[in-house]
Amino acid sequence: MLAILKVASIFFYIKTMEFLQQLNIGPENAGTSTGGKWLPSGAPAIASFSPVDGKRIATVTATDKAGYEAVITAARQAFIEWRTWPSPRRGEVVRQIGEALRQNKQALGRLVSYEMGKSLQEGLGEVQEMIDICDLAVGLSRQLNGLTMHSERPAHRMYEQWHPLGVVGIISAFNFPVAVWSWNSMIAWVCGNTCVWKPSEKTPLCALACQHIVAAVFKANNVPEGVCGLVTGDREIGEWLAADTRIPLISATGSTRMGKAVGTAVASRLGKSLLELGGNNAIIISADADLNIAIPGAVFGAVGTAGQRCTTTRRLIIHDAVYDSVKDKLTAAYGQLSIGDPLNEQNHVGPLIDTDAVKAYQMAIAAGKQQGCRFLVEGEVLAGDGFESGCYVRPCIAEADPAYPIVAQETFAPILYLLRYKTLDEAIAIQNGVPQGLSSSIMTLNLREAEQFLSVAGSDCGIANVNIGTSGAEIGGAFGGEKETGGGRESGSDAWKAYMRRQTNTINYSTQLPLAQGIKFNL
Repeated sequence: MLAILKVASIFFYIKTMEFLQQLNIGPENAGTSTGGKWLPSGAPAIASFSPVDGKRIATVTATDKAGYEAVITAARQAFIEWRTWPSPRRGEVVRQIGEALRQNKQALGRLVSYEMGKSLQEGLGEVQEMIDICDLAVGLSRQLNGLTMHSERPAHRMYEQWHPLGVVGIISAFNFPVAVWSWNSMIAWVCGNTCVWKPSEKTPLCALACQHIVAAVFKANNVPEGVCGLVTGDREIGEWLAADTRIPLISATGSTRMGKAVGTAVASRLGKSLLELGGNNAIIISADADLNIAIPGAVFGAVGTAGQRCTTTRRLIIHDAVYDSVKDKLTAAYGQLSIGDPLNEQNHVGPLIDTDAVKAYQMAIAAGKQQGCRFLVEGEVLAGDGFESGCYVRPCIAEADPAYPIVAQETFAPILYLLRYKTLDEAIAIQNGVPQGLSSSIMTLNLREAEQFLSVAGSDCGIANVNIGTSGAEIGGAFGGEKETGGGRESGSDAWKAYMRRQTNTINYSTQLPLAQGIKFNL
């Protein structure tokens, strides 16, 4: 069986390399692009290693200051023309991007899985999210509506309209190396903005693949060069973007620490920021829960993407009456988890992104034990055949107290804390008693409990679900959270307004000029 799995892994590796070659992505690549040109750089190269098998896939040259300036300049120049294209025409370009993604879904999904380490199903699902946001943006391109208002002055008309901001800077994280960029860029493009993308330095090849796919569509439609820019590198590149007064909006996804730095820099120049930061998400399991729904929801939420989603379930708040039953069922379910190569669909859990993430996992477990956590399923770093990258860990479960500091901390790894409660008020207080406020859920068949959880006195998160888990948000709704999650909203609903500026207009079609506060000039 192991030999069969290794053959499958080699097959996926070969297919991934073929896809990269088709896009002219080789062993060494430039990481700076205006959308029409790939620019040389004097900066060091970034090596992309797969956490699946530890192999070096390729290198990408980081962006230097000259390249950065070239990309920003091209983006600003392109905006002058791009903003004048009718929005439905921009939407047609995005529609074609969606078609190109459909044609490349299998190959791009494999690349996402291999470079990031998430399961193949999740890699394909991430590309599907890109396709879905293209579809949403195409419809949106004909619905960028403003309001009309009645004026208090005779023969006057008031209305408001929305205009693009200009250059939008996008800083994305490794855990969703392509989807989150698309949430921002597709909406920003139909709104008339140009975009400059700084992907995670841990997943640069996914960004290069997307850049090649989009650039081909743009070229076929005579889109001005500079609408889709790419800059690659470490934190310094993000700092350049955040401090750049030529970029009116920075959309940043990542840790709360990173978001605070970006938000401070952008605010200091009175720019706009859209922040999607940490999550410490909880599911409340009521005494009235359907455990046939609750257990799978909790397990998938806790171990999906090896605990590396911002919406990962990190806390289970369980009613006393069902606590022991839930604990036993969870422990049994964790015993059935298959850990290994994420390109093999039989595996449930793949690797963490790198060995630094493994160290953070180990430190969190050690801190939890020191603070009093009792581990029902022990965590460990897996070694041996199939785990050569050193990035595979065992998902673990710990009984804890809400007062333990580690419970309030987001660890990007599959560690699940079990907490007890007696009343729903107590459960909601525990749920809300952490700095983060992204996603939340309650499992209950009790209508009163569900409504209380969703009320103003309930969950304080940007996402609140009933009888589904904390992960798996749909693109039709605005995605984002409160408190240290940053307050940003991306994707559906009216999230498009973040990428535009509102303008109030008044038209006087009379022969008089009424002045404010009844002031009169005898002229």
